[in-house]
Amino acid sequence: MAQQLHVELVAVEERVWSGEAEMVVARTTEGELGVLPGHAPLLGQLAEPGQVRIKLPGGEQVSYEVAGGFLSVGAEGVTVLAESATPVSAAQGR
Repeated sequence: MAQQLHVELVAVEERVWSGEAEMVVARTTEGELGVLPGHAPLLGQLAEPGQVRIKLPGGEQVSYEVAGGFLSVGAEGVTVLAESATPVSAAQGR
């Protein structure tokens, strides 16, 4: 079984998405960032407007438009703390 990341996407008032993923891609103020299992710890500021894409095991992907916030990578996984997060439809996300 391939390694996986535990991902938490949290907006100000609620947990938006939580689960296991193969990869997370987010646009930060430093550029687009891809996070795979084993990534070095980091803290990045999300760019506005931005999008977070979560690649699930099996190839499916979920995407969210995010406004404000941070992405944190640690030993326990990836946490995205956003001011707001809105799902992107499958047609828009591709």
